[in-house]
Amino acid sequence: MKPRLKKALLLFFGIAIGCQLFAQTADPNQPKPTLTDYRTWSVGISTGISTPYVLIGYNSRQDFTSPDIQAGYGIYIKDQLTHGFGLQADLFAGKIKGDHSQQKNGDGAFIYSGFDTKVNWSASFSGNFTIAHIYNKHNQGIIQPYLSLGVGVMNYTPTLHSYFTSPTYLSASSEFMIPVGAGFKFNITPNVNLDFGYQVNFAGDDRLDGYAYGPTNDRFSYAHLGLEFVFGKRSKPELVRMSRLAEVQMQDKARENAMQASLQEQKDELDQEYAKNVKLSNDLASANSAASKYSADSDGDGVPDYFDKCPNTPAGTKVDASGCPIPDNSPDASKAELTLDDWRVVTNTMRTLEFYPGTAVISESSFEDLNKLVDLLRSKKPSLKIEVYVAGSGKADEDMKLSKDRAEAIKGYLAHRGIDASTIRTYGYGSTRQIASNKTPRGRKINERVILGIF
Repeated sequence: MKPRLKKALLLFFGIAIGCQLFAQTADPNQPKPTLTDYRTWSVGISTGISTPYVLIGYNSRQDFTSPDIQAGYGIYIKDQLTHGFGLQADLFAGKIKGDHSQQKNGDGAFIYSGFDTKVNWSASFSGNFTIAHIYNKHNQGIIQPYLSLGVGVMNYTPTLHSYFTSPTYLSASSEFMIPVGAGFKFNITPNVNLDFGYQVNFAGDDRLDGYAYGPTNDRFSYAHLGLEFVFGKRSKPELVRMSRLAEVQMQDKARENAMQASLQEQKDELDQEYAKNVKLSNDLASANSAASKYSADSDGDGVPDYFDKCPNTPAGTKVDASGCPIPDNSPDASKAELTLDDWRVVTNTMRTLEFYPGTAVISESSFEDLNKLVDLLRSKKPSLKIEVYVAGSGKADEDMKLSKDRAEAIKGYLAHRGIDASTIRTYGYGSTRQIASNKTPRGRKINERVILGIF
């Protein structure tokens, strides 16, 4: 390799590595990127102009002094390995043309009037270095300048032209080459980039134009404009558009959004619980309000006002289950009169009388008041009417049977303790005659009731 080419390559590497360090320096405490989170593969197509004139090196030392412009086109595929480095495979084809060879004959005429070389194909493998990231106000990448360096092989067919003789057609040749390039990627859409680039291809010998002159190998440049298409899901960002700093900022933003979403979700759950509690409180208040009318006993006769068909009964008057006075000529007139305390015993027994859920088994907590009722029935010997209601299971037949079984269980308890069973009447009404809503525990408790009538 010629000394000047070696110097140019060393300079290129120095610039690329320095720019990479400048552009990609990141906090070492930040997590490394995961390639699966990005789109890394892309394919590009380009068209442009090719010419022997180059921006690198000495054009005056080339074999022909007047470079012309010809058309060229290319295609590549690239895999982005890091935020700033990717591997790229290129194919190129086109023409190269120039006029006026450096040497002249004895008459002062150019030995060759010009040349044109058809680059049948060239294939190269390059490293692509993204040297900076330019973002808009929304932290989205819009421009990425880059440098590239690679190695490859090209196949070409040169033709030499003379003013006085027929063209000289040379056979096709293949030669090693080194492509060096620079350019800009402009981000048009999430899937498409505009590629504006410039590439110098250094040939491995001095036969590209078919004419060997001077100490330098041949070279040609290719300035192009192309489109790059990115593969993968649109939901994933393109890796080359992201610097390490931008990635960290996006991660911080994602964590902030996730935290806000979590806080909002917790707030919504708390609001729902609060609304449920408010509704439950309102339902309990309604149930308590409804229950109050079933427990009020204005005349103190032991029968709640709601069921009392004879309100304002004088104190001490013996009444039946409907709250109406029992006539003096009734069969029970000879029985002892009940006192206000006796009626309280009946009322307390109704209030505390409970069964184990879904059964006709009397709860042990009810025995104390039931035993007081036994004492009352033994001493005063009145008759007793037992009415049992249940809240309801949704099956009327089962509800009716359960209420009757419970009424008989109370009768059995009293008879077992010496009360004459013939003085006790039992009635089971199932889930009929509900007096509160079954939608709340309070309402179901009110509907699950026992009414005791003394007569």
